Amino acid sequence: MDSIVNTFASQFKKPAVVDVQSGDTVKVHQKIREGNKERVQIFQGLVIRTDNKGSHTSRITVRRIASGVGVEKSFLLHSPLVVQVEVTKRSKVRRNYLTYMRERTGKAARLTGLDFDKRAVNELPEETSADTSPETPADAVEAEAPTIEPVAE
Repeated sequence: MDSIVNTFASQFKKPAVVDVQSGDTVKVHQKIREGNKERVQIFQGLVIRTDNKGSHTSRITVRRIASGVGVEKSFLLHSPLVVQVEVTKRSKVRRNYLTYMRERTGKAARLTGLDFDKRAVNELPEETSADTSPETPADAVEAEAPTIEPVAE
């Protein structure tokens, strides 16, 4: 029974998701639908909580200060509405739930940064294979150009 549930849930998982940890500063690109228009909105903030990392229900809670008011949003990482998650800063933390950050403001809310390879963390294995194409841009332009044949009279 459990394998049936795992098989069904794995259909809805994205092939690759960025490894996000508590203490990371991230930019979450989310699709927003307004009427019949669709746009991508970026929410940048500190990850204060991660849940169910290996599951299809993996979730992060991101906190930021907007106009002097703390705003927290939770994002399901495998949701089709989450377009991209980009790690911009990694900090040294010793807890998974950083709820103590809610009471801190100003300099007290700073975390010690860690050196990390931003490109390696944000690069997904599926994107690298999709980007390599055998055609060069010049070949693609020639393929799109219409051919003109002489008309026989």
